Amino acid sequence: MKISVRNKIPATIKEVRLGVVMAEVVVQAGNNEIVAAITKDAAEDLALKAGDSVTALVKSTSVMIQK
Repeated sequence: MKISVRNKIPATIKEVRLGVVMAEVVVQAGNNEIVAAITKDAAEDLALKAGDSVTALVKSTSVMIQK
């Protein structure tokens, strides 16, 4: 499958927090932690669980840099 996203970050799932409608997926990418908010249905369809190897795909119209 081809995808237009250029920021592909290999990561490992630390935790999946299922809510009523949404899920928070916490991943570890090196020394960085990334939290993704996805639908609960998507998290269940992907059968996401701690320890899974995943790729965090980041595509945004607004990225901020702080120094």
